[in-house]
Amino acid sequence: MKIEEILEKYRDIAVVGISDKPDRYSFIVSKYLLDHGYNIIPVNPALKEWLGIKAYKNIESIDHNIDVVDIFRKPEFVTDIVRESIGKAKIIWMQEGIINDEAKIFAEKNNMQVIMDKCMKKELEKQL
Repeated sequence: MKIEEILEKYRDIAVVGISDKPDRYSFIVSKYLLDHGYNIIPVNPALKEWLGIKAYKNIESIDHNIDVVDIFRKPEFVTDIVRESIGKAKIIWMQEGIINDEAKIFAEKNNMQVIMDKCMKKELEKQL
C-alpha cells in the first residue's frame, strides 16, 4: 500500500514517544494530524493525557483500534514497540531519522507494513 493510501484509509494513530512540550516534533506532528481529522492515541508512560486525550503507557495497554503506530523513539527501542504492536496495528511508521532494518523485517514477518525514515506530517502536506 502506498503512503497516500495509508494516510487516506487509516485514521487511528498511536504515537509512541509523544511529548506534551509544544516545541517537540512529536507534539507538532501529532497536533497537525489531530487538526486534520486523525484520531491520536498518545503513548508515553510519563503522561496521563495529551491535549485532553487519555495517554497510554505502552501499545499493549491500548484497548481499542490502532491502525498505525507512529514511532518517535530511538531506533534501538523500535523492535520492542513492533513486538507490542503484533496483532494490534496494520502499519509501523518510523519517523524521520529512525531506521531499524531488524524491526522492519520483524514487522513484515508479522503482517505489518512498514514506513521508515519518513514524517507523517510532511507526507500528508504533500497530499493537501
